[in-house]
Amino acid sequence: MFAELLAQKLTGIVHLTADQIATLENHYQLLARWNRVLNLTSVRSVEETVERHYCESLFLGVHLPPDPLRIVDVGSGAGFPGIPVAILRPDCAVTLVEAHARKAVFLRESSRKLRNLRVLAHRAEDVGESFDVVTSRAVSYADLRKILKELGHRADLLTGGEAPPAEMGFDWQKPIPLPWGRQRFLRTGVSRET
Repeated sequence: MFAELLAQKLTGIVHLTADQIATLENHYQLLARWNRVLNLTSVRSVEETVERHYCESLFLGVHLPPDPLRIVDVGSGAGFPGIPVAILRPDCAVTLVEAHARKAVFLRESSRKLRNLRVLAHRAEDVGESFDVVTSRAVSYADLRKILKELGHRADLLTGGEAPPAEMGFDWQKPIPLPWGRQRFLRTGVSRET
């Protein structure tokens, strides 16, 4: 059911290989098992999980520049958008940053076979590296404002209807509505200091 829903909802957006779909489905199955014990996500139905977590993450991945990139996913939680982006873009090096230790354990377990992905069980403020792109979803603008410019010069955020505040120090492009509705957007910004 997962693979069929994913293919249906991504029609006209991106074509995934059979290996990519299988890897995404393996992540989903592990997520479903771990979520019974560790609250990784409040989204429970397969359809909503596919749309909200996987499709939105892959949509972000499709809109990244085509070059090999160093990407950091801040507050990765259950691995979104970082894990689907790493699966879609094996040419990119993806770092998942998650301060919650048990979630970081899940991320390590679920990404073992992804050679282009690493997990840092740190607060974003403690990362001490710079990346080409910072991604995030479900992290407040107030929390991102503290660290966004230190981590990278480009930000790709999955957000709701509220626009990022000017104090973040980024010039934001026109938001791209996500195809699945519900006031969800991809917001891309470039640091004013680049």
